[in-house]
Amino acid sequence: MSQDLFDDELELPDRSAQQRLDRLVGLDSVKAALVANAAVLLDPSALRAWSSAAHGSVLPIVETFAERTPLFVLAGDVGTGKSTLAETFAQQVAVDRDINVSVLRLSLRSRGAGAVGEMTRLLGDAFDEVIRRGRGLRSGDALVLIIDEADAIAQSREFGQMHHEDRAGVNALIRGIDTLAAERRPVLVVMCTNRLSALDPAVRRRAAAAFEFTRPDDAHRLEVLSQALAGCGLSSTEIEKLVDLTGDTGCGYGYTYSDLVHRVLPDAVLKAFPDRPITIDVVADAIATNPPTPPFKSE
Repeated sequence: MSQDLFDDELELPDRSAQQRLDRLVGLDSVKAALVANAAVLLDPSALRAWSSAAHGSVLPIVETFAERTPLFVLAGDVGTGKSTLAETFAQQVAVDRDINVSVLRLSLRSRGAGAVGEMTRLLGDAFDEVIRRGRGLRSGDALVLIIDEADAIAQSREFGQMHHEDRAGVNALIRGIDTLAAERRPVLVVMCTNRLSALDPAVRRRAAAAFEFTRPDDAHRLEVLSQALAGCGLSSTEIEKLVDLTGDTGCGYGYTYSDLVHRVLPDAVLKAFPDRPITIDVVADAIATNPPTPPFKSE
């Protein structure tokens, strides 16, 4: 059953996950906040110990903090690192706490094919499996459930044209999250969406924290390009020229992290291979032939 509900499982700590996490440039503040929030939700006793040490007692606000729903929302433009961070942030938690963390990605198959009651049943089965896994975790270990493209499941029920089956799916999702919260197991749910405003208000209210992702600014594009092109012999002036070329050149938006890392830079390598070096002209050509991804348009 779980093979139909979840994609490949990731076990942390993992060297590849660490490398992917390290390559996420410009997201340090989001990384730190997400890891800190995750740590105290997974282990509320750490927060109580801090309160006792710092204030001589467990403060009421600490108890309130521990009652938050273990749900995070990562929202923002396409290609800005949401999915990668969702899959890898727990690597830092695993290393810091010396624990094992299992990461499950909810499969698109769990959304069903539109048959009456299918999405509700599949989502219920998925959360039942996550709860079962949570109850069986060894002491200290944790589980993360990722729901990518969450607006496809958790679309706001305020939309008048919403199909009954979709409404039922949102209800099933909320029930699953509430049941998971009541279990108080070391399990976190992370939703990724391009459209925060499209998520059902009841889902957004339950989120312990929501993190906004934006396209890289000049400084962050400089960092990405400088790291990736180190050793190619490009001068700082040439790198800065590439930074300018990947910014807003009149279309109203610049390049995403994904545009740079997965399209422009690999294309530059292929343009140079096999008989010439990577130069500013080669990279500029790759930029010209790989325009930035347009922003996701919310309806």
